[in-house]
Order: sequence, then C-alpha cells, then structure tokens
Amino acid sequence: MEEVDLDGHPGLLVRPPGARWLYVLAHGAGAGMRHIFLEDIAAALAARGVATLRWELPYMAAGRARPDPPAVAHAAVRAVWAAARARFGDLPMFAGGKSFGGRMTSGAHAEAPLPDLRGIAFLGFPLHPPERPRPRVLERAAHLAQTAPAPLLFVQGTRDELADLPRLEPVIARLGRRARLHAVAHADHGFDVLVRSGRARADVQGEIADAVAAWMARIAGGERPRDRPRDRKNDRKRDRKTDRERGPKRSPPRGRRRRSAAGSAPDPEADPKEDQRIGRAADRPRPQRTAVRSGTVRKKTGPR
Repeated sequence: MEEVDLDGHPGLLVRPPGARWLYVLAHGAGAGMRHIFLEDIAAALAARGVATLRWELPYMAAGRARPDPPAVAHAAVRAVWAAARARFGDLPMFAGGKSFGGRMTSGAHAEAPLPDLRGIAFLGFPLHPPERPRPRVLERAAHLAQTAPAPLLFVQGTRDELADLPRLEPVIARLGRRARLHAVAHADHGFDVLVRSGRARADVQGEIADAVAAWMARIAGGERPRDRPRDRKNDRKRDRKTDRERGPKRSPPRGRRRRSAAGSAPDPEADPKEDQRIGRAADRPRPQRTAVRSGTVRKKTGPR
C-alpha cells in the first residue's frame, strides 16, 4: 500500500503485480478511506488483479462529521480523477465508491463526463434514507440517466436499509442494458451478514470482489451489452428452431370471433371493424339457390 497525493486529496494505492484495471474508490459518508471494509475489499480486489486507489473527500480529510455538499464533492471527484489519470492512466480506469462516495462519483460524471472512464461500480448505492424510501427515491437516482453511456454496476445487499430492492430494481431497469445489479444475499448496507445466514465476512467480500472483477473484465474486453454485435446467422438458426418447436401455424376458424352479447359491455379483445363487417353480412338478404334432384328443379329461398 502506498500513500499518494491527488491534487491535495490524500489517497491510498494498492497495485498488485500485473494489475489489469484501476478502481478509483471513494469512501462512504460515515467512514474514511482506511475503514476496515475498504481495506478488505482492496485486498480482495488485488488478489483478482484489480488495483484500487482509495481517497478521501474534503470533509473527512479535515476531520468534519458533516459530508460535503454535492458541489464540493463533485469538484473533488473531478480533481482526484484528473490526478489519477495523469499518474496511473496506463491502466483502464473505473470509478465508484461505497454509498455516499459512489453517489457523488456518478453525480460528478453526470454533470461533466470523466475522461476515459470505463464504468462506475457502486458498493451499496444509497437510494433513500433509512425507513423513508419514497420521497427521496427519484431525487437520488435522477442523475443516473445522465451518466450514459457509462456502464454501471450496482452491488447491493438484500437487507440494505438504504436501498430496498423492490424500489431499486425498477430504477436499474430504466437505465437499460448498460446497468447491472449484483445482489449479495443476507447482507445489509455495510455488507454485514447475520450469523444465522451461515455466511462469513470473508465469503461476502470475496463475492463482491468476484462480481466487480468479472464486470471490469467484460467491460474492458469490449463486451458492453449496449453495443454487442448481433450474430445474425445464429439468430436465424434460433428462429428456425423456435418455429419447429411451435409447430405449423393454424388460422382460427372463420366466423368464430368472440363477440359481446346483446346489451352487455363490449369485449375488450374484439375487433370493432370485424364486428361491423360480420353484422352487415348477417343483415344482407341471402341469394336464391337451386337444388337439382332427379331432373327436377326446385327453387329454395330463406335460410339454409
């Protein structure tokens, strides 16, 4: 681990031999870059070939408890990113952070794109305050649409009290295929798990590191889902296979369309134009027809 200065912001670099990517990692609102969770995650990521650059926001470096306002935090994100890019730009660079740090990183990128950013990984995105989810959901997530086209990874605990999954999942879905969710079973916002879950802390940290490293490998390898080329040959094969499984197409018998009973509400699945056509045909007088029996001719009228 190496202490570094990032344009006046303190930082800690962990760069394993043969590192493939760099993760510029901001801390959460209540703990700095030396928190045990971030230390453990940096070690787990290093074992998977990911270098980490942890850094501190101005309020934390100054020893203040109250987080910086977004304008100050966003400026710090941009300054740290520029300094990291100048010194460690030989590696593909990703950004993100724990909770507040990740949200400030994405907010800064939404305002002014961070150059050469490969993607943003959130370690517990704080969608809403604890026990008060609804008023802040749209406010805290509104800027995420402006981060396009950057790929996004949301690593969230299933017991996260700051991001109820039923509310977070629609937010991620609206971002399209560039956004992914990795849910960590039994973990809360700090990724702590209950004893009865049978999971150890090291297991959770290893799962988080695996998810982040695999996502970085996919992105850096050029396999972004939003611009993945279609294999039209395989698509055609798949379509033919599906057609064989479905069997031959059968048209419904004529005159069997479902119609509403007289005086009842109209059938929502019926076609009004088809109903009118059938009704006109029913009201039209039927033509006369003849029947030939043993050389005699009789005229028949009326319904068949």
